[in-house]
Amino acid sequence: MTKRQYIEYLLATPGNYTCTNLADHLEGEHAQSHDAISDFLRHEKLTPRGLWQIVQPLLHDGPESYLIFDDSVQDKRYAHKIALVKRQYSGAEGGLVKGIGVLNLLHSSGALAEDGEFYAVDYRIYDPVSDGKTKNQHFREMLLRAVSDKGLQARTLLFDSWYASVDNLKLIERLGRCFVTTLKSNRLISLSKEQGYIHLQEVDWTAARLQQGVLVKLKELPFLVRLFKIVAPNGDIDWLMTNRPYTGEGASQRAITAQDVADQNAVRWQIEQLHRELKQLVGSAKCQCRQARSQRNHLACCYLAWVSLKVHAQRLEVTLYTARNQVWEAFLRAQLRAPAIPAYGC
Repeated sequence: MTKRQYIEYLLATPGNYTCTNLADHLEGEHAQSHDAISDFLRHEKLTPRGLWQIVQPLLHDGPESYLIFDDSVQDKRYAHKIALVKRQYSGAEGGLVKGIGVLNLLHSSGALAEDGEFYAVDYRIYDPVSDGKTKNQHFREMLLRAVSDKGLQARTLLFDSWYASVDNLKLIERLGRCFVTTLKSNRLISLSKEQGYIHLQEVDWTAARLQQGVLVKLKELPFLVRLFKIVAPNGDIDWLMTNRPYTGEGASQRAITAQDVADQNAVRWQIEQLHRELKQLVGSAKCQCRQARSQRNHLACCYLAWVSLKVHAQRLEVTLYTARNQVWEAFLRAQLRAPAIPAYGC
């Protein structure tokens, strides 16, 4: 069994991602036993570096690009003996679920490409039992590697309130990068030394402040940030903050507005799209192998399969879902012409 064969299986199977199913469908010179496939997953050592090597030539990187961080849970709620599985919060489920946590770093071309293309450039398995690292520690390591090792120029970082810790924000500022992130409604801020710290809801949001934001200080953060209150048409409120005072370059530079940060924060949806496509199109959560190395190698192949599908879809100028469904269109047409199982009694 080779990495290529396994990736092509992930791209071809209609939904069963087990080693047994793969072994059952390999024929002739490609025939493999279930054990051979299990051995491949158990003994290979595929890492996030392999993902970076294939996506690096595909990136349109520049200062106006974005780096987007978020985590996802590979649902294993019925697993009893699969390594790496722990009970953790899942945004998709809105509560705790048993699964494997994965942190992702996405590069988005932003204004550099009309199609707004994006690629996963790094990921980490959340396994504090083996490495003792928190999600925020993984965040900082991935960011430092993106800047120092990968040399990415993307200036703006997008992430949610989970990663808006003081240590993370200070690192971003030291690296000379900008961030747009959400804040929890119970976060304390200060408008002035005299007033002290208050809750977000206690700010007097005038029309001017709703448009231009307000400079505030967060506890233990040595620099000011601009806070915005974004009210959705249905009345929902998002609290956004940034350390970026201006937008645009040169003569077109102007003070950043609420609409600017809302538009930038909306780009963060691309990483949710990545999470959904990994699960629905290449079976990232479907591996049933028990060993940690097998799960890691399966996930590594899923990222490579996702990139393969994305490049193929771009070539055809269709969505990834359309490209994936086209694999089965010829089969369905043939079955409609000459059904293998004809309707009985009709």
